[in-house]
Amino acid sequence: MRRIAAFAIAVLIGAPATAAAADEALVKQLSRQMRGAGAHSGAYVVNLTQGETVFRWGQNQSRMLASNTKLFTTAAALARFGTEGTLGTEVLGAGAPDADGVWRGDLYLRGGGDPTFGSSRFTARRYGEGATVEQLAALLREVGITRVTGRIYGDESRFDALRGGPESRFATSIWVGPLSALSFNRGLGSESGGSFQLNPPAFAAARLDAALEARDVPVRLKPRPGVTPVGTEVLASVDSPPMSRLIQLTNKPSDNFFAEMLLKDLALQARGVGTTAAGARLAAGYARRLGSGARLVDGSGVSRGNRASPRQVVKLLAEMFELDQIEFGAQFSESLAIAGQDGTLKDRMRRGAARARCRGKTGSLSNVSALSGYCEALSGDTYVYSILMNYVYPPGARRLQDAMLQAIAARG
Repeated sequence: MRRIAAFAIAVLIGAPATAAAADEALVKQLSRQMRGAGAHSGAYVVNLTQGETVFRWGQNQSRMLASNTKLFTTAAALARFGTEGTLGTEVLGAGAPDADGVWRGDLYLRGGGDPTFGSSRFTARRYGEGATVEQLAALLREVGITRVTGRIYGDESRFDALRGGPESRFATSIWVGPLSALSFNRGLGSESGGSFQLNPPAFAAARLDAALEARDVPVRLKPRPGVTPVGTEVLASVDSPPMSRLIQLTNKPSDNFFAEMLLKDLALQARGVGTTAAGARLAAGYARRLGSGARLVDGSGVSRGNRASPRQVVKLLAEMFELDQIEFGAQFSESLAIAGQDGTLKDRMRRGAARARCRGKTGSLSNVSALSGYCEALSGDTYVYSILMNYVYPPGARRLQDAMLQAIAARG
């Protein structure tokens, strides 16, 4: 009995020392990688389960975020729209079809900022689901319309007319594509890509015109862009996938187009018109309410003007993790790529403790590499981390980040 009791006491006394030694070893491992990243990089790691800060390295210095900007955009979108919130695309008109089904007048295709809206073939191939022009045409046929004497107008007035963000001087960016409240197939000129649409609302109107013709509903006049007049009513509408799916389609593949559309959607929902500047203010404001903060100028991170410190990113992630438990049903954390399995981390950390245990949002620009997210360690504890590396060689920086996550995940 004495020997058993003595052993138990020794274990209890030795446990804190063992834990402290393991923490010290982890700090040494993480410090070694951060030294290799240079003077313009920072990191912050917190054990959420224990409520303890594990690692600090330039954690309060603001850094370029690259696509870690999407964490702020999608967090704000999820909070504003909720997990089940959707974005609608409508067809409106004044009046009703006559006894023969003839619609005497015009129809207005009005966009609501849905990044998935397009053809059934395109949306199925790219996203697995989404609102389509064929659905709208079928719905118009169901309400009895057999012929249209006017034309289809494409209405993008729920967003401003700027096609890009500040990095492209608000013109169409090759990294994003043309932004429009009435985007169709991501603004691509064809389903196979290769070019961008010059006039998205006219393009979308023409696709609805063709979809109606395919259902034996001829439209007399050629489609044009236009604004829906007062006094019209909704004749048909289709909704995007829920916001929980939209943020997943944004974060896992790091989709710049989706992020910029969601940023404008924030402004549309709150201010009545979608603009990049207003959306960035709203996303930054939401982060501040969580005790975090950032300087945001776009939604995707294409601009180098998006900045936050590792500590601010960790604070955002920690608060969103708590909200996942009580409000979002883990939808935010599950929107992040899984190490070695999917998204932008599919080909990273394919072996070792980090595989399938760590989730993260990557970020990459020339001379910038970032990785922030969550790890469930071998101990069962959940860690939240942010690693922001500026003025680095991105491929080398990614190797350093992967080694850090392997060390965190291996914590027993």
